[in-house]
Amino acid sequence: MPPASAAATPASSAGQFLAPVFSQYPLEVAAAHGVWLTNSRGERVLDLYGGHAVAALGYGHPAWTAALARQAQLCQFQSNAVALAVRARVAERLVRFAQLPESCVFFVNSGAEANENALKIALRTTGRRRVAAIEGAFHGRTAAAGAVTWGAQQKWYGFPRAPFDVSFIPRGDRAAIHATITRRTAAVIVEPVQGVAGAVELGEEFLGALRARCDAVGALLIFDEVQCGVGRTGQPFAANLYGIVPDLLTTAKALGNGFPCAALLMSPPICAQLAVESLGTTFGGGPMACAAIEAVLEAIESQQLLARVRHLGALIRESCIVGPVSAHQGAGLLVGLRTTRPAKAIQAELLECGILAGTASDPHVLRLLPPFILEDEHVELLRDALRELPA
Repeated sequence: MPPASAAATPASSAGQFLAPVFSQYPLEVAAAHGVWLTNSRGERVLDLYGGHAVAALGYGHPAWTAALARQAQLCQFQSNAVALAVRARVAERLVRFAQLPESCVFFVNSGAEANENALKIALRTTGRRRVAAIEGAFHGRTAAAGAVTWGAQQKWYGFPRAPFDVSFIPRGDRAAIHATITRRTAAVIVEPVQGVAGAVELGEEFLGALRARCDAVGALLIFDEVQCGVGRTGQPFAANLYGIVPDLLTTAKALGNGFPCAALLMSPPICAQLAVESLGTTFGGGPMACAAIEAVLEAIESQQLLARVRHLGALIRESCIVGPVSAHQGAGLLVGLRTTRPAKAIQAELLECGILAGTASDPHVLRLLPPFILEDEHVELLRDALRELPA
């Protein structure tokens, strides 16, 4: 077990020039390796949060680091105005990794940007003005992505109006699917496993009903797999897990293992309607981002990390319903542990034990998003720590 009191409060002067918009854990990270963070006091902290599901390969992964160094020496940047072999190569690899009918990729910089472009494509393709989303959803903080994020209008949405009409469907409500998604609906955007909501699985039946209704009225189905994609569920994407094929799929976070990048995968009919200059980005698809993506996909496949994700996810669910944890939810290594006490209190107690976990918009869910390279012994550390906490 890591040393007790592994948290360290950042120096008060360290962030005096940063915009005061982030609520931060009492932890200042000085270094990281594998699944371990080292705080500013030199103490190790087991990272079960992965920087919001980003650090899929953990920290200091040798092949990922080498790929970035090699690409930086070759060419650190060129825009989409010129062809790059690494960009073409990784686009093909991502399409093949996905094992879906999607046939082309548009690389961007973040999950929110991928969602913005997916929504724009849906509106332009269909000529409609309505978008449906799901209660509890989080899709980003930009104009269109924020408009389809549950609760954003009341909490932080800063635009005078949404760029389109938005309706929210209650989770699991199939009657609402039929009533909300009509021939005036351009698209439905959905996280197959809702992340910020607390690792909430929407399930094959509900997702299948969305697919069927979109087909019936000519709307497009967008899967937001920014958090649950790229192996997080133990499959390439949650679309594979549930056997539901979207028209557009967005992904980011684990895709670059910490290098900013994202992707929008599109079905053949969507790809066929794209025209030159209909989409654009300066940094999306840059050579460093592409090298990072290629290294992530290579590691997932060569190290058989999908199988590891499935194994570790099952192990957490089997062994960690102890102490203040009463149940589990989610898929793969997108785990929600339901707590009998407020999850933020348990998160703080775990950090005192040298374990970093996350929370969710549900105040009784502890959210785990660890690197795929986690080992059984790390799950045992979590189990033992939870067992010692008050129920």
